[in-house]
Amino acid sequence: MQFPQNNLMILQHHYRCERSIWQILFCWLLIFVGPIQNTLSAREVSPIKLSWLGGKAPTLSSGVSWGAPLPEGKVKPSSNFSLKNEQGQALPVQSWPLAYWPDGSLKWVGLSAVVDSNAGTAFELEPVKKSGASLLQSKVELSETDDAVLVNTGVMQCEIPKSGRELIRSIKMNEKVISSAGRLICILQNGPEQEFGVQPSKEKFTGIVERATVEQNGPVRVVVKIEGRHVSENGDRAWLPFVVRLYFYAGQKSVRMMHTIIYDGDQEKDFVRGLGLVFDVPLDEQLYNRHIRFSGENGGLWDEPCQPLNGSFPLFDFETRENFYEKQLTGERIAERETFSEREQFLIDHWASWNDFKLEQLNADGFRVLKRTNDESAWIDAGYGKRSAGMVFVGDVSGGLTVCVRNFWQSFPSALEAAHVKSDTAQLKAWLWSPEAEAMDMRHYDTLAWGHTLKASYEDVQPGFSTATGVARTSEILLYASSDVPSYKTLNKIVHLGNQPPLLIASSEYIHGIPVFGVWSLPNRSTNGKRWIEDQLENAFKYYQSEVEQRHWYGFWNYGDVMHSYDRDRHTWKYDMGGYAWDNTELMPNLWLWYSYLRSGREDIFRMAEAMTRHTGEVDVYHLGRFNGLGSRHNVIHWGCGAKEVRIAQAALGRFYYYLTTDERTGDLMHASVETSNEAIGKLDPLRLILEKDQYPTHARVGPDWLALVGNWMTEWERTGNAKYRGRIMAGVNSLYDMPYGFFSGEGAAFGYDPKTYTLHRLNENDIGYRHLSVLMGGPEIAFELTHLLQDKKWDKLWMQFCRLYAAPENEIENEFGIAVQLGDHGPWYARLPAYYAKITGDNSFAARAWDEFLNTGRRNQTDFNMQLFDGAQSLQPVYEIQGVSTNNTAQWCLNAIELLELIGDKLPPEINHEEGK
Repeated sequence: MQFPQNNLMILQHHYRCERSIWQILFCWLLIFVGPIQNTLSAREVSPIKLSWLGGKAPTLSSGVSWGAPLPEGKVKPSSNFSLKNEQGQALPVQSWPLAYWPDGSLKWVGLSAVVDSNAGTAFELEPVKKSGASLLQSKVELSETDDAVLVNTGVMQCEIPKSGRELIRSIKMNEKVISSAGRLICILQNGPEQEFGVQPSKEKFTGIVERATVEQNGPVRVVVKIEGRHVSENGDRAWLPFVVRLYFYAGQKSVRMMHTIIYDGDQEKDFVRGLGLVFDVPLDEQLYNRHIRFSGENGGLWDEPCQPLNGSFPLFDFETRENFYEKQLTGERIAERETFSEREQFLIDHWASWNDFKLEQLNADGFRVLKRTNDESAWIDAGYGKRSAGMVFVGDVSGGLTVCVRNFWQSFPSALEAAHVKSDTAQLKAWLWSPEAEAMDMRHYDTLAWGHTLKASYEDVQPGFSTATGVARTSEILLYASSDVPSYKTLNKIVHLGNQPPLLIASSEYIHGIPVFGVWSLPNRSTNGKRWIEDQLENAFKYYQSEVEQRHWYGFWNYGDVMHSYDRDRHTWKYDMGGYAWDNTELMPNLWLWYSYLRSGREDIFRMAEAMTRHTGEVDVYHLGRFNGLGSRHNVIHWGCGAKEVRIAQAALGRFYYYLTTDERTGDLMHASVETSNEAIGKLDPLRLILEKDQYPTHARVGPDWLALVGNWMTEWERTGNAKYRGRIMAGVNSLYDMPYGFFSGEGAAFGYDPKTYTLHRLNENDIGYRHLSVLMGGPEIAFELTHLLQDKKWDKLWMQFCRLYAAPENEIENEFGIAVQLGDHGPWYARLPAYYAKITGDNSFAARAWDEFLNTGRRNQTDFNMQLFDGAQSLQPVYEIQGVSTNNTAQWCLNAIELLELIGDKLPPEINHEEGK
C-alpha cells in the first residue's frame, strides 16, 4: 500500500514530540485509513439507474454512447465506471470526462458500451477503481501508418486514408473486401435553371481528405474525425468544407457516420445539384445471386435480385420440386449456372438482368423506385410508397453493404442508388440532395435591398446580410457490413438502429437531484392548479408535435425548426411574412423542449428537441466567413435576417444534447462559440443601427448579448476546468458591480464592450434602463445555473437585485435607486424572476407577485393550447389549430410554468380562474 506523504509527515512529527501512545495510534490510523478512503471515495455515489430512451432495448447488438451527471465533490476525474444489467452481469464500458464541478470533481461523464439485444432494459452505473473495459471479449483496435488509420472491431476492418480522394479506403470482413473507395461527391450547377435556352453547366466535385484525427482510441469505441473540402475534377476549385466523424464499436459490423458540410459558395451562382456519398461494392457471384434492397415504411421492403429467375414460368426443379425463384427472392444462394440443364441455362441466358436501381424521395409524401437494364435503355417504374426509411443494400450472397440515412424522408430531396450491379464493382450511392430534384437554391426570397423593414414585416434585412455563406448541415448515416444478404428481419433492425439510435438515460428524478441545468421541476398534479398547468404543458407539446406533420415542416434545410407566428385568417403560419416565419430559436423553444424532456424522460419530446438542436446549431448559425460565431434572427429564409447575433449561436442551446449524448459535433459548435462569438461581436456591433460609434470597440446588451457570452464561457469552464473562463465572466460581473444600477445601468441595457478585456462600460452617466430580451433569450436559465458555480457575492447581489426590481412598482425602484422609472415589463414571460427571489429569500410577497404575473397579467398573450378543427374551404386540408398561437408565447409560457412549479410551486393559489386565458 502506498502511504500518503502528508500522513507520514504527521506521524513523524508526533514521534519527534514523543506524544502519547493514543496519538501515535491515531496517526497510524490516518496512514492506513486514508488510502482506503481515497479508494472508496468513488463509491460514495449510489449506483445510477439507467434505462433505454423509449423503454425498449435495441433489437440488434450495437454500440451506445451517453452522458451521466454526477454529484458535486463525489467523483474524481480519474475514476472508472462499472455498468451492470438487471441480471447483475457486468458489461464493458469506456468512460471520459465531459465536464467538471468548480472543485475539480467530475460533473458529467461520457460513456460507451456495447449492448446485446438480450441485455435487458435496466442497468446500474457506478464509479469503481478498475475499468470495465477489461471485460471485453474483443476490443476495437486502432493502428496508424504514415498515410492511413486502421480500425479493427474484431469482426470488421476499416482503412481510413489521411489524405486523398477516399473517405474510407476499404471495409473488410474475414479478409474479404465488402466495400472500397468510399467517397464524398457533389454536383455543382453554375447558376439557376432557365426556362428556355442554354442551361447552366454542371461540374462534379469529390471530397478531398486534408486531415484525419483519432479522437478516441478504444477499447470499446474508436472515433476518427476527417476534414477536407470538395474539389473539382480538374483541381481548379476547392469548396464546400466537410467534417465527417466515423464511430466504431468493439465486435460490431456497423460504422456510424456524422457528416457535416459548410456552404461557402456564392448563393447567386453556386447551386448544389447533388450531394452524397458513394461506395464501391465488389461483386463476383452470378447475376442472379446479386441483390438490391430498399426500405419503404412500416417495415416494408423493396427486394429484388439483379436477374429474377422467372419469365414465362419460374426456374423450377421438377425432380426435387425445388422452386429456385422462391429461394432466390429471400437471398439464398442459387447454384452455379453450370449445374443447371441446357434448357435451364437457356432460360437464364435469355431472362432480363437489371443494372441500375434507384429510390427517389423528392418530397415528404412520396417516393418511387425505378430500375433499368443498361444506360442506353429506359428507366421503368418498379415501386412506390409514401415515406422511405432511407435504407439500401447492395451485394451478393457472399456479402454486401447496407447504408441507412437517418431522417431520410424528413430531409428530402434525397435518394438511394445501386448502379452497375451487372459489373464486377457496383456503386452504392446515398444522396443527401438528390440530383433528380431541383437545384439547391440558397438565395434570399426577395431582392429589396433593405427588405421589408421591422415596422412593415418584423424583418431586419440589410444589404449583403441575407447570405448563406457559412451555414452548415449535418446528416447521420449508418454503414453495416455483412457476409451474406441480410434477412428481412435483420434489415428492419438496421433501419431501426439507423433511425432511432439507442441511448441510455438516467431518470428525471436522478438528474433533477444532482442538480444540473439550473431550475426545472418534475411533473406534479397534486392540486387542481398544478393539474391545469401540467395539462397546458402537455397540450402545448402535443400541438407543436402535430404541427410538424400538419404543416410539413420538413426538408433538408428546414427539418427541426418551427414557425414563429400564426395567421388566424389564412389558417396557416406566417411562412411568407418577414420575421414571422421560421423561428430560429427566438424566445428559446429549444430550452422549452429540453426542460420538457428532462422532467418527463419521454422519447417523443427528446427526438423533437434533438432535431431542433441539430438544425438551429447548424443551419441558423454561421461557421465561417464574415458572420462566423453569429446566428440569424427569425425569417422566411433561415439566414435571411440582417440581425446576426450571438444569442442564436450560444452554447447554452447545445449543452443538453451534448451532455446527454456526448455528441462530438455539438461539442465542436459549443467550443467554437467561445472565441468566435466574442470576436464576432467585436467586428459586428449588435447595436450598430441604434448607437453611434464611440470610444468602445463595440456594444453589448446585458441580454441577450453578454449573458449569451457568459453561457459560452460557463460551458467552456466546466468542460475544461480552466478558470480563465470564469475570469472572463467575472470581468463583466465586476464591471456591472461598480455601476450604480447594476444590470439596469445602461439605456436599454446597452453598454460599451471590450472583447479583449471582457469588460462592460457605462455609456452615459445618467443611463438607466432595461431590455426585455435580457429575460427572454436564455439569460435567466444561464444565471440560475451559474449562481451555484460562481459562488460570488458580487454576482449574487447583481442577480438578486435584477430579479427583485425587474417590473417592480416605480416606488420600489425609487427607494432603491432614487429615481422613479419603469424597469421591466409585466406578464407571464417574466414571472420566473420574482419567483427566484422568493425562493432564495423566503419572501412570500414575491411568490404571490410571481403567480399573479403568470396567471393574471398580460392575459392576451396566453392560450389554453386546446386545438380546434378547421375544415373550411380556405384550407387545403382540415387542420387542427389554435387561434392566436405564437412560438414566442408558447416557449416562454411553458418555460415559466416549469420554473415556477419548482421555485414556488407550494405557493400556487389552490384554485386558478383559467377561463380568462381562453
